[in-house]
Amino acid sequence: MNGKPTFAASVQAKKGRLYAVIQAKKNGKTKSVWRALGLPEGAPKSKINKRLREVVNRYEEEAAEEERIKNLPCCEIPIYEYMSAWVEKARQSIQINTYRSYHSMIHSKIRRYFEAHEDITVGNLKHKDIENFYDYMFNDGVKANTVIHYHAVLRRAFKQAFKDELITVNPFDRIDRPKKNKFHGENYSEEELRTLLTLSKDDIIYPAIMLAGSMGLRRSEALGVRWSRINWEKKTVLLDTKIVEFDDDNHVNVQPVEEMKNKSSCRTLPLPEPVYEMLLEEKTKQETYRRLFRSSYHRENDDYVCVNQLGELIRPSYVTSHFSDLLKKYGLRHIRFHDLRHTFASILLGKDVPLINVSNFLGHSDIATTANIYAHLDKASKQASAQVITDILERKDSN
Repeated sequence: MNGKPTFAASVQAKKGRLYAVIQAKKNGKTKSVWRALGLPEGAPKSKINKRLREVVNRYEEEAAEEERIKNLPCCEIPIYEYMSAWVEKARQSIQINTYRSYHSMIHSKIRRYFEAHEDITVGNLKHKDIENFYDYMFNDGVKANTVIHYHAVLRRAFKQAFKDELITVNPFDRIDRPKKNKFHGENYSEEELRTLLTLSKDDIIYPAIMLAGSMGLRRSEALGVRWSRINWEKKTVLLDTKIVEFDDDNHVNVQPVEEMKNKSSCRTLPLPEPVYEMLLEEKTKQETYRRLFRSSYHRENDDYVCVNQLGELIRPSYVTSHFSDLLKKYGLRHIRFHDLRHTFASILLGKDVPLINVSNFLGHSDIATTANIYAHLDKASKQASAQVITDILERKDSN
């Protein structure tokens, strides 16, 4: 076999979704690789077979490219080719939406820049080359926060190159990360939030709007809320699933992922009474739609709160675009959907709720994250500090 890998593949179901299980055999060793087909269990056989062929063919191409890169002397590996092979190798250890983000960066600006500078390779990349790449992006109108993302993915890839002994030092350890842009979202007032919730009550994304504005959930968290995670007696909900959307060979896939942004994102929250009542109404609606549409209803998503009338998961991108259309329809001030989360936090901080409580509700990794984002709103802690000094000095004066 000359050391070349051979492949066999089968289709397996996992949590209602279909996957290609590719058995890659090389030099007597076999490894199993799972790749999402982007199809639900029960999809037409012809469609499954077509997607299986597409996924296996793409995997074979990736494996061939990885072999080619391995056989190049490290000093001669072009940056784009190395990055392309690296992200495919890393695919199994990162979340699907992270992979798609990395893939997009590598096959857009990284490819365009480094293919035009083909003399720069993994072995001779210098800190000045990195700075020139960042300048290229800044001159192209890219914001600092985006350049930071590029810095992170390149540094991670070259860290692996160092581990694999392709390089003796990581050049990204010798360069400072670009400075982050300061950004404050647009917040709704209490009155604006109430108006939005009233006007959108019959809209398909109303549950997501309510969950984001009344509980501070991220878009992916709101769409991932599950009936089985609600404790109706205690009026709490466990957040342990998010909905991600990614493009795979020109197929848009929407997929539940039981892996949150960070450890603190997996959290149990109390349900405010309006949210509790909304959930009860939504549960009744879904039962009605299941009876009405019968076999056309997507029963594999029965555990999810945010679905359309046919039981299909709602795409995150649809929530973003439809939310904007909704605001225009009712003449409301434009904000991003994510700003509902900022609205929730700003209202609580404006009511002197302690920062630690807000941080726990938002699921931030630590209170410093909350403090950095909402320091301009945290008047409660500032006022409390001033009051402590006032009390101390007044006691001294009275003595």
